[in-house]
Amino acid sequence: MTIDETMAADLAELFRTLGDASRILILSALISGEQNVNTLAEVAQISESAASHHLRHLRQLKLVRTRKEGRYVYYSLDDHHVAEIFQSGLQHVQHG
Repeated sequence: MTIDETMAADLAELFRTLGDASRILILSALISGEQNVNTLAEVAQISESAASHHLRHLRQLKLVRTRKEGRYVYYSLDDHHVAEIFQSGLQHVQHG
């Protein structure tokens, strides 16, 4: 498989984003379904502000999406590829 420089840079950015333990904990929680920022902050053991910052970054890379209900915002994985990437990485580290 051949990829161009732009695609290589985008893939590197994806892996850089996944290189943060708090973001991994957030993605792990979202695998079980939609969550709000309060719940995700608790799961990752970080402040709501820090969770919001991580979620904004994950959203920019199209790893998560949002749904608004009244004044509440709920986050979920953007698509099945995100779960597949997460599961593959988890299987790799469990295997090692």
